[in-house]
Amino acid sequence: MNVEYRTSPAVTNLQLNALFSAAWPQPYVARDFAPILARSLGYVCAYAGAELVGFVNVAWDGGSHAFLLDTTVHPDWQRRGIGSGLVRRATELARSSGAEWLHVDCEAHLAEFYRKCGFRDTDAGLIKLQV
Repeated sequence: MNVEYRTSPAVTNLQLNALFSAAWPQPYVARDFAPILARSLGYVCAYAGAELVGFVNVAWDGGSHAFLLDTTVHPDWQRRGIGSGLVRRATELARSSGAEWLHVDCEAHLAEFYRKCGFRDTDAGLIKLQV
């Protein structure tokens, strides 16, 4: 089945939470995406027919920096180029919106994926605020 990519479509909490529940470590806690997406530069969704099979959020600082968040592909649809398709379209979205830089933080096992998508390694820091 072909995958269709859509930029900032109407997407429901039910669809996003189902995707995240399937793809993210358990236990997954459902969340309200409306306030998150309202603050985004945009986001990209991947669909197989009516099924949401991929998602990436493009957050930004209101200026020259954009950030990829929550790149997710349903486990049944991984290893088909959907993740790289999401990142490519998110990169185009950030560029066409005037961002100069696109950042991504990731766990070590995803670093090679992002390198193949054109990102270069940089040092970064992180503080976990909620225990």
